[in-house]
Amino acid sequence: MSQLVKLETRSFNIKNMQTRTLNDGSEATIIEGYASVFNSKTNIDGWYDEEIAQGAFSESLSQNKDVRCLFNHDWNYVLGRSSANTLVVEEDSKGLRFEVTLPNTTFANDLKESMSRGDINQCSFGFWVTAQEEDYSGDVPLIRITNVELWEISIVPLPAYEDTEAALRSKFQEKNIETIKLRKKILKMIGEYK
Repeated sequence: MSQLVKLETRSFNIKNMQTRTLNDGSEATIIEGYASVFNSKTNIDGWYDEEIAQGAFSESLSQNKDVRCLFNHDWNYVLGRSSANTLVVEEDSKGLRFEVTLPNTTFANDLKESMSRGDINQCSFGFWVTAQEEDYSGDVPLIRITNVELWEISIVPLPAYEDTEAALRSKFQEKNIETIKLRKKILKMIGEYK
């Protein structure tokens, strides 16, 4: 379980929540949206910009990993999972699309109520970076993530993406920040950075 603490997370708004009648005639709440949007730059704590490249999830999804949908990155609150066919995760031209059929549990019903009120409207995903491209030519370095190993999607009230606490950062991010600091120091010493 200690490896999961090191997962990186990113968050986006959820656009839709709807109730549908299932094939068996029962009614279920389904949340759908995008856990990631491609080519959308986000600044990470003022140190660098980051974006997820189109195709970054394709390898991980092709391996049929058992991805879970969680509430607030908590593995005790599973909303759905791909192996149970209660979570569908796919990559399209816009990003990482998901659809989760909520269970009839207390925490899922509480989540449904909070989403209906508009109190919770964002999601996030947990992953490990397996490939990236780095561009230091501009004023702000750009890290373009080209391949990830996807572990989970979460519905969150306070997205980790906006939270830049060091405790939530991965070693990948810490290493990049140190590299950026060093590059800026060197460029400043040779007079190419102000």
